[in-house]
Amino acid sequence: MNVFQWIGEPVTERGVTERRFRLVRGVDVVPGILWLPPRPERPLPLVLMGHGGSGHKRADRQLRLGRWFAGESQIAAVAIDGPYHGDRVTEPVDSRQYQDRMAAIGVDTVTDSMVGDWCASLDALGELDAIDASRVAYLGFSMGTRFGLPFVAEAGRRLCCAVLGKYGMRQPPAMPAAVNMASRFTRDAPRITVPVLFHVQWDDELFPRAGQFELFELLGSPDKQLIAFPGTHRTAAPAAIRTWCDFVSHHLIGDGSGHSGAQVRRGNRDRHD
Repeated sequence: MNVFQWIGEPVTERGVTERRFRLVRGVDVVPGILWLPPRPERPLPLVLMGHGGSGHKRADRQLRLGRWFAGESQIAAVAIDGPYHGDRVTEPVDSRQYQDRMAAIGVDTVTDSMVGDWCASLDALGELDAIDASRVAYLGFSMGTRFGLPFVAEAGRRLCCAVLGKYGMRQPPAMPAAVNMASRFTRDAPRITVPVLFHVQWDDELFPRAGQFELFELLGSPDKQLIAFPGTHRTAAPAAIRTWCDFVSHHLIGDGSGHSGAQVRRGNRDRHD
């Protein structure tokens, strides 16, 4: 039996209320944060946000996106810590350390556990009066796609759309072979049928562009769009961020406009984990 618990009091800042929680799943504890408008007048759609490697649920990008969705679009946003990240560890571990831990346990075992964490979090949050569980999206890049893509496949029509990317069928040589996701993606990507926006960094130094294109091709959704921006793996141009947010808003509340086709946009770049 899963037990959902709020931690501390809600904090309202910049017109957005932030609430910490934990979800107890047997011997495992899932730490999370929910962002909401201060006084929602009706049940809100929800976007689930997976963070990148060596990040956490309140990393800069998660915080900025959570505040934007809740404050500007009236969409609730939630982030949970990934395996061996954030409050799941007593002290931060580097990328090689958490990859080695995943390899030792088994990448499918770790992935299945994270998929279960997202499903259980969606179950618990969907019971809240403030949440409309019929309007849910997922957004996550890099490690947020490593675990997010299998979750999107498992969640099926519980989701309205997904934003994925910065990951592919070919991993960096420095990663342990035992954490390669290619076989898992081969099974899970064709199962995805909800609309997908897939983001590629054209100059990604970690995940080769060709492998990302291969993963996009595997996605089973009849409505899938690919966007490409110049820059390295950790770069996210303001135009890219707007495109993600527009896509989610379009599918959850009908605002914004969908973007179609592969495209490269140039402009100022922000760097994020």
